[in-house]
Amino acid sequence: MTSKDVAAAAGVSRSAVSFAFNDPAKISDATRQRILAVASELGYTPNPVARMLQQGRTRSLGVLLPQDLPSIMENPYYAQFFVGLGQVCHREGLTLLMTPPLRNSMLKAIPYAAVDGFVVCGLEVDRGEVAELERRGIPFVLVDSDPSEGAPTVEVDDQSGAREVTEHLLALGHRRMALLSFDPGPDKEEYGYRGPLARRMAGIREAMQTAGLSFDDLLLREVPCTRSDGYHAAKQLMLLDDPPTAIITLSDILAVGAIDAMHDLGVSIPGEVSITGFDDQPEAAWVRPRLTTVRQPIIAKGRVAGDFLVSAIRGEAQHPHQVLHTALIVRESTGPIR
Repeated sequence: MTSKDVAAAAGVSRSAVSFAFNDPAKISDATRQRILAVASELGYTPNPVARMLQQGRTRSLGVLLPQDLPSIMENPYYAQFFVGLGQVCHREGLTLLMTPPLRNSMLKAIPYAAVDGFVVCGLEVDRGEVAELERRGIPFVLVDSDPSEGAPTVEVDDQSGAREVTEHLLALGHRRMALLSFDPGPDKEEYGYRGPLARRMAGIREAMQTAGLSFDDLLLREVPCTRSDGYHAAKQLMLLDDPPTAIITLSDILAVGAIDAMHDLGVSIPGEVSITGFDDQPEAAWVRPRLTTVRQPIIAKGRVAGDFLVSAIRGEAQHPHQVLHTALIVRESTGPIR
């Protein structure tokens, strides 16, 4: 069925059919209802590709992701982030398109995504992907990046959160501590730590220095951000001749893996080792012992990023930079050193 068939059956012009679906204000309500009834009877729906070409809009927001979809879906952080973005899409009548790297390249994925704008996760402003979005004139919002003059950015106060959780462990008497960090990637060799990871490292370093300790005193392990990697890294740490009395992790998913390892080793938490996380995922309150962690407003972060992107697509005034607060949530996984 085509719009021509609907027009003939309803006794109206093809323009009226177009108005009925795309611009109802241009025809009377009675005419529109007649057209819609005929369209339903004939089984006609507008061609979405044709509508996109005609309107110059896809009615879809894209999320440019730094990892492949299996890795993204394994990380519960993104489930909450998509809740916030989804709330904006539901309110605005938009769809959401996840855009992972194409052949290991985020840059190659951009031209194949039919979206009105991108939420860009975990990229720095000097990356080629950001330059390509600017060249194409595609609106975008940076999430968990550094502030940029050319685009709205949304982040949390990573440094304050990491400093606070480290101070918490130091106040409990811990001095031999380990740090489980998610892998910074190949850019570390050239640029060092960047984005949220750099800010969290800075917060930990600040707390250590205030206590008269060096950041280098930490047993640092950099691993992929999965539960199994947290498990294996924590297990290796506790099998050292002089194991740590506390393990700081920069993600709840790593912390939960570390708790799994302690259960298998028969190591008491927090009696023999304290463990902290970062994010406050729902599972942080389900594991036993419940996890002491840094809460970041992940759903709100997704919602703010979505709001910023919708405003950018509409050409409205932009808020250049939004920093959301964190909070230390103390539970049973941390305690005084024996």
